[in-house]
Amino acid sequence: MGAGHGHGGSHGHDHAHGVTGDSDKRWLTIALVLIVGFMSVEVVIGVVAESLALISDAAHMLTDAVAIVLALAAMRIAKRPPRGSYTYGLKRVEILSAQVNGLSLILLGGWLTVEAVERLIDPPEVKGGLMLATALAGIAVNVAATWCISRANRSSLNVEGAYQHILNDLFAFIGTAVAALVVLTTGFARADGIATLVVVALMFKAGYGLLRDSGRIFLEAAPAHVEPDRLGERLAAEPGVREIHDLHIWQIASAEIALSAHVLVEPGGDCHAVRRGLEELLRRDFGITHTTLQVDHRPEALLQIGGRDRVPGAVAHRADPRGPVHLDGSCNHVAGPLDHEDEPRGHGTVRALRP
Repeated sequence: MGAGHGHGGSHGHDHAHGVTGDSDKRWLTIALVLIVGFMSVEVVIGVVAESLALISDAAHMLTDAVAIVLALAAMRIAKRPPRGSYTYGLKRVEILSAQVNGLSLILLGGWLTVEAVERLIDPPEVKGGLMLATALAGIAVNVAATWCISRANRSSLNVEGAYQHILNDLFAFIGTAVAALVVLTTGFARADGIATLVVVALMFKAGYGLLRDSGRIFLEAAPAHVEPDRLGERLAAEPGVREIHDLHIWQIASAEIALSAHVLVEPGGDCHAVRRGLEELLRRDFGITHTTLQVDHRPEALLQIGGRDRVPGAVAHRADPRGPVHLDGSCNHVAGPLDHEDEPRGHGTVRALRP
């Protein structure tokens, strides 16, 4: 894979996939059965009791069921091996599922907000006793469903999306139970709408979180727990390394991080030993095992910034490196063995480790 030398590249693999185990599917399926069964009963009771909170809970449970079905389908699709033009396989179907779940939480919250405001303006008569009994039963069902999904691997945004749906439904039932008690003890019917608005706020928060996290993956952002500049400086500080550039870190799926970089080592250095050392550092300190490193020697003769002469034997490379260039302490200028432009364009900065 490398250019210029025979040491060119490495591709380390140790894929930590998201949720693919049969046990995870079993827990999600049990939760689905619980949700669908109770939802069917709740729709009937909500209509009879004329409770918006119960009807909204039932609507939310429908999205819960859809979320779990999406999660199960995404797991199955994500297991398909890479083929054709899908060189990573279909792992990001799980991220699509997470986005759908996040968006559905926000859309459902918007609809419930309108309904709740109408109930606050003109509250109907609410049958508090029936509402309370159903809410208490719903709490029990959702505690069981939440526990089931919590047993699955929530490091996957796909499963986390389903989990957030169920958890918010549990909060909705708790709010409904509180509202029912208020109705029974004080006759304050608007408590039904107020409880709905509280749950809506939680739904918006969960939906935003799912959209934000899945959006970062689709936009090829580095994982939240990895700071690219710090990582680049760590790599450049390793023995034998003179420069790190074209450093890219992204997530293929929730639990699979990939990294690629061009590494320049000192003249006469052992490219293979440096590569193995960098791979071990990435695995040990950053948890990154899917790596592609292009490793080349840096010629002893160096160009100064603004120089137009080429270094004999220089490695032909991208004329406009993406992102910061990380140098070790022995490098006092940007240009090296690369075929750069006379002046950098400003895609990033040059970062030296030591003055």
